[in-house]
Amino acid sequence: MQAIVLRQGGQVAVETLSDPEPGPGEVLIAVRASGICHTDIEILRGNYGASAFPLVPGHEYAGEVLALGAGVTGFAAGDLVVVDPNIGCGTCPGCRAGRVNLCESLGAYGVTRNGGFAERCVVRADALVPAPGMDPALAALAEPMGCVLNGLSPLAGRRIDRALVFGAGPIGMLMGIALRQRGAEAIMVDLDEDRLAMAAEFGLGALAQGTAELERLRHGCDLAVDATGVPAVAARLPEYAANGGNMLYFGVCPPAARIEISPFEIFRRQLSLFGTHSLNHNIAEALEVIQACGPGLGRLITHRLPLPEVARLFGAGTPRGAMKVLMDTE
Repeated sequence: MQAIVLRQGGQVAVETLSDPEPGPGEVLIAVRASGICHTDIEILRGNYGASAFPLVPGHEYAGEVLALGAGVTGFAAGDLVVVDPNIGCGTCPGCRAGRVNLCESLGAYGVTRNGGFAERCVVRADALVPAPGMDPALAALAEPMGCVLNGLSPLAGRRIDRALVFGAGPIGMLMGIALRQRGAEAIMVDLDEDRLAMAAEFGLGALAQGTAELERLRHGCDLAVDATGVPAVAARLPEYAANGGNMLYFGVCPPAARIEISPFEIFRRQLSLFGTHSLNHNIAEALEVIQACGPGLGRLITHRLPLPEVARLFGAGTPRGAMKVLMDTE
């Protein structure tokens, strides 16, 4: 089979690998759609996870069941499934608390085990979620949507009428869409006019960075979210959170980055600051949200490319104007 393989030193290539076979408790799937994520690039650079090379990346993917390993029930050949990539140890405090995303030795398909940028992949049966009747491309959005829903989980029970999301890239846009589905006024902030236009098409507010309209929202939002991973943007969240409001660090800032926050301001204005990482076994919920959005969510997918073209993006970067880019085998 053909697969994208990452090797030590930032090397990436399309290689021919032996077809995998499912062992006990495993399922062999034919990958139908696999999304590229900024995390994939960071893995190539050695900046994320265990950097287990050689590695087939890809942790946002859906596929069709081809064969079942010994002891597997509940699936049949031809079923469309989505992979829940995170693999916990099951014994650390995070796993025992039901937070696999906080596992002390967290593994993941596409990060520490071969993932979805291949024609075929073997996955543990308990990591598969059925997605019957769905477009595989939309089903492949379940992993990033799962991250969004985990990002919103600390806000359960809190009233969010107006939310400001900095960064209208694919993951930020999904955050805005999920907030709007929950009844909030979601306003996207970005420098890219095309992304802001897309936000408006999704029924979201759209403001350019640095405008007077944005400054009028100072201390005016129940939730301020950084979905850029830019430290200078993350540092400004308190400026836009209302008194008693919430701030979410959702974008992935560089590990060594530092910002300055006034603890007195957090205290005096009774602000709540959250950070969330990855998803937490919520693929099924993510699929429900995607289906509720309808096929129009597919506008977020701007490029569907064959495997060799996706491999080139690891070095060249995503195409100009791209939002979500998928490897599409159909």
